[in-house]
Amino acid sequence: MDLNSDLGEGFGQWTLGDDDALLGVVTSANVACGFHASDASIMLRVCAKAVESGVAIGAQVGYRDLPGFGRRFIDMEPAALTADVVYQLGALEAFARIAGDRVRYVKPHGALYNAIVHHEEQAAAVVAAVVAYDRTLPVLGLPGSVFLAQAAAAGLTTVAEAFADRAYTPEGTLVSRRLDGAVLHDPAEIARRCVAMATGDLIADVDGGPLVLTPESICVHGDTPGAVEIARQVREALTTAGVTVAPFAP
Repeated sequence: MDLNSDLGEGFGQWTLGDDDALLGVVTSANVACGFHASDASIMLRVCAKAVESGVAIGAQVGYRDLPGFGRRFIDMEPAALTADVVYQLGALEAFARIAGDRVRYVKPHGALYNAIVHHEEQAAAVVAAVVAYDRTLPVLGLPGSVFLAQAAAAGLTTVAEAFADRAYTPEGTLVSRRLDGAVLHDPAEIARRCVAMATGDLIADVDGGPLVLTPESICVHGDTPGAVEIARQVREALTTAGVTVAPFAP
């Protein structure tokens, strides 16, 4: 099982999360590419630390929305969205290469991630960007999403993702952050849920009903309070349960 986290999400002197500590725990780093968060200095530093830590570098692409942290939907023309995603991939690739590695996968961020679960035009725009840039790059997304279906149809490698610290609807989609209970905080309970996900057991949805998720990668959000402790307990619980923790894109 891969364990990923959203990293590099500060901007200038403003910091968010403990990138260095998380890079000592996770196996894949979704590095912000400057549109919803991050800047050149942060990308350079996080890529260097990721390589030093043996963590795979992924491009966390999103809407150009620094004030809203990429969590507001933007009704973009598909061609413009494709160009923005290519721009972000190229920016992070430069810093990954300087660090001695390369971008190994792509994961949309925030509102874009949620939009392309159902938004066919925007999903196609993101797929077009990856195909144009490097069709060997795997893409992370929500199981059952339009995005993963279109990516698979285009010949891309798709990776189903689940979220350690988020509540799920009975349909297997994420509960909106605007609703109470959308973000989970108890590290022990989160770790138990992740073991269940990794081993095919049931978890509880937001209504308390049974839900089965079968991810290939589990995300711990770097901006969740206590993210480092959550990630540590998740990794320890997975290892104790006999689950090998390793990057899906070595």
